Amino acid sequence: MAGSPIPDPLGRIAHVLLVIGGLNWGLVGLLNTNLVKIIADASADIVGTLVYTLVGLSAIISLIDVAMASK
Repeated sequence: MAGSPIPDPLGRIAHVLLVIGGLNWGLVGLLNTNLVKIIADASADIVGTLVYTLVGLSAIISLIDVAMASK
């Protein structure tokens, strides 16, 4: 975002992670299928924890970005 306090690459990464998280929650709601859990079960529980943590941090980054841009 132009004039945003969040550096552009970080904002883009946050946006992508939020889309991934949103799509995952959509699949959970519509099809009862959790892709993060499926991927994490194939490797390790730490992968699922990492993905959920990154999506949560992305939400915080986006909230800060929106709050600062509206001032």
